[in-house]
Amino acid sequence: MKKTNLTTLCYLERDGAYLMMHRVKKAHDINRDKWVGVGGHFEPDESPEECLLREVREETGVVLDRFRLRGVITFSSDAWQTEYMFLYTADAWHGALVGADACDEGTLAWVKKEEVFALPIWEGDKIFFRLLAEERPCFSLKLRYVGDVLVEKVLDGQPLP
Repeated sequence: MKKTNLTTLCYLERDGAYLMMHRVKKAHDINRDKWVGVGGHFEPDESPEECLLREVREETGVVLDRFRLRGVITFSSDAWQTEYMFLYTADAWHGALVGADACDEGTLAWVKKEEVFALPIWEGDKIFFRLLAEERPCFSLKLRYVGDVLVEKVLDGQPLP
């Protein structure tokens, strides 16, 4: 079955840090060696929230109690199909986090928010991390890549410099 181009991504927040995944386990991973949040592709007939809750549980072992939609991000590229990602943050959950190496997609680690920009992350991710830090209301962000190079960025319909 072909994967949908609808995804969720979540950053769990605790003590000034995000739970992030270092994507090092899959050989053919568009995010190989990058640091990202937890999440994944919608299954048939799932809502964004159902996908979010399932993916977070599968990848971390926890059940979210409080989360919020922060934005919708459109990724387009010459190398993959356009992806529409629902971006969430969460600050309350229950259950025990799985061990750092328990996820089959990467290694989980708590990263201080001020250290995120020093990690290998996508250039466009830096934009939405700034928007999260600014507590920007729910936003729409379009990021267009040619290869690994960010060539277009549009926030709420307006081009960014």
